[in-house]
Order: sequence, then structure tokens, then C-alpha cells
Amino acid sequence: MKYAWIEQQSVRWPVTRMCVLLEVSRSGFYAWRGRGPSARVRRDEELVVMLHACHAHHRGKYGRPRLTRDLRAAGFPVNHKRVRRLMLREGLQARRRRRFVRTTDSGHSLPVAPNLLERDFSASAPNQKWVTDITYVGTDEGWLYVALVMDLFSRRLVGWAMSDRIDTQLTMAALALALGMRRPPAGLLHHSDRGSQYCAHDYREVLDAQGITVSMSRRANCYDNSPMESANGTLKVERVYDEHYATRQQAIDDLTQYIGYYNTERRHSALDYDSPVQFERRWAMQQPNTQPDSIASYPPPRALPAYEAPQARARG
Repeated sequence: MKYAWIEQQSVRWPVTRMCVLLEVSRSGFYAWRGRGPSARVRRDEELVVMLHACHAHHRGKYGRPRLTRDLRAAGFPVNHKRVRRLMLREGLQARRRRRFVRTTDSGHSLPVAPNLLERDFSASAPNQKWVTDITYVGTDEGWLYVALVMDLFSRRLVGWAMSDRIDTQLTMAALALALGMRRPPAGLLHHSDRGSQYCAHDYREVLDAQGITVSMSRRANCYDNSPMESANGTLKVERVYDEHYATRQQAIDDLTQYIGYYNTERRHSALDYDSPVQFERRWAMQQPNTQPDSIASYPPPRALPAYEAPQARARG
């Protein structure tokens, strides 16, 4: 380290003076310089190139744990301490999450369901527990509302829909996509907040027809649905806050691309840093008489806006 510092500062200060100051021999310094960089230094430089590439690929949103997994997957046997040192040296850090306001229309007279989930966010297989919520994205044309459905087993987004209106058509479109993609057996637990879009008769009828059990958060308690709240925040931080959407369709296309990335590439700490699709594939390979391809590996190429959903009314 002393020799490297002398090499770096040699354009400003005499080598002899710096060697005396640091109590090293001048002959030792010149011998070190003649040998060239050590194997560790060369390996660090290779790591730095890959580190910058991974950091850029994930738009600066990955921190040390996920970047360490990415580097290991690329064939670099690194630990988190080395990655931390190189990130500090290179000035790389993950973007921090903002706090954002969540709105739920619970001021209605529709019947609500009890909280059967009771903050038990574990699941031993796909299609045992789904959670859902609505978030919003600003565009120059106005708000775009986004309804999401997540499978708690793998944290995979299995249903989504987007619209300029926050109504039951929106949530039903997201649910229809999830049901079509996953075809869950009877007994699935569906958890949401107490918003009117989830309490609506039409929505509850679809759940009843599929043999799905309904669970709802307690009033004004976001912690009862924290995995879905976390996914909403991740979408905002990793995609929305960095973008400016001129039109709703531009936002739809960009968010659809992000959902594909979220499901197939983004590493989740709750899944031992696998992506949701990787996690489901590993699970499927361990099941008797189950092929990995039986679980869809990638979402459709474009989200289905509510106004294009089957049986939805036309919107201009």
C-alpha cells in the first residue's frame, strides 16, 4: 500500500523524500514498481469492471449483498467485505428508498373480511397465499393506477393491471391475469386491504367462484400487508422515481418491462437472493412428477390495462 501511494504521488513529490517519510527503501520501491501489479491487484481491477457493469445493469439499485451474489454467479469467488471495499473505493452505493403516501378508500359500507393472514407471510408452495394492492404513478396525462398481485411463496408478481381509473375494473383485471397465469387450486388465501375495489361484490364473487378464501388487513394497518407494501416501494424506487412519463402508455410499457425484470432477474433477500422465477424453478425441480417448465418462466410481453380486460367497459 505504501509503494502504491508513492507511485500515485510521484508526479507531485520526490520519490526519495516520500520513501524517507514512509520509512521504506528507495531500492525496494523501484523493485516493486518493476514487478508490476500483484495478482490480487489485477483481480481487483477485473472485479471493478464487473462491479460497475452489474451496478449499471440494475440501474444503481443493488447494494453490497445483491452485487456480491451477482459477482459470485459470474464466477468471482468474492466475499461481501471485498465487495464493500471496492464499492467504497469506486463510490458505488445503492439508491435509498423514499417514504411515500399510501391511499386506501375504506370509507364505504361494503362488507369486509377478517384478517386471516395474521402477518404469517410464509408459504411452503406456490398459490397458497396471494397478497394484492394498488399504487399510483404520475404522468403528464395524469395518474396511472397500478394493481398488483403477489404470490408470497416466491414474491413473484403474478397479476397486474394499469388504468387511469382506480376502480373495481382495475383490480378485477389484475386478478384475472393472475388466475389465468397460475390457475390456483381451491383453498388459496387472498389478502388485501379494505379498499372498496377489493370489497366490491363483483370482485368477491370471482374469488368465491374460484374457491378462494378472503382475508383483509385491519383498518389503517399497512403492516398487515407489508410484503406487498414493500414491493410497491421497490417499484417506485427502482424504476418510477428515475423516470419522467409523458403518457400513461409510456408508463405502462416501462413498468411492464420492470415487472419482467423483477420476476426473472432481481435478487430477493427473502429468497436467499434468488429471483422469484429461479426460486420457483428450484422448488419445482425438487417436486416428484413436476417439470420446471410447468411454472411459467416469464410474464406476458405487455401488461393488460383495465380498459382492455375482458368484460371491462370501453374507455376512450
